[in-house]
Amino acid sequence: MKQTIVWSKMESPVGLLTLAASTNGLCYLTFNKKNNSEVGLDIWLNHWLRNVKLEYNEVETLPYIEQMIQYFAGERKIFDMPVALYGTPFQKMVWNQLTTIPYGEVRSYKEVAQGIGSPKAVRAVGGANNKNPISIVVPCHRVIGSNGSLVGYGGGMENKKFLLSLEGFQSKVKHNHN
Repeated sequence: MKQTIVWSKMESPVGLLTLAASTNGLCYLTFNKKNNSEVGLDIWLNHWLRNVKLEYNEVETLPYIEQMIQYFAGERKIFDMPVALYGTPFQKMVWNQLTTIPYGEVRSYKEVAQGIGSPKAVRAVGGANNKNPISIVVPCHRVIGSNGSLVGYGGGMENKKFLLSLEGFQSKVKHNHN
């Protein structure tokens, strides 16, 4: 029997978000770029979870959406939803490390690399960050450059600034816009 992945969309202060969940928990949460939510989800699914049934289901995704609404309202600092990470063993190690960064705090890529016991893997940590399939809940927005600059973010720099500001973090350096 095929595993069913339920998905839906939600409006948020950072634009339309697409989220999907397996029976094990939230497995995908991403910013919509140009309203191609289903295309991005299909590409991701074909890479990690072949032979699944994709079903649009606002009822089954509601518990995840409710936690996101609470987060954006400033009422939730810690997500307690089940999460199902699909990635390489190294990526999962990095993503699990990201979940240890407290709300309102940031870590440098170097600190994340040290946290997984691979202090020289700074670039690889950046690559894993970029491939994080569960934005916000697995808080890749909390990773910054070692000089304090808000370097790259898959969801866009404005969204990164918004999320960090929502969490009460104020950057002390000029933003790097590359």
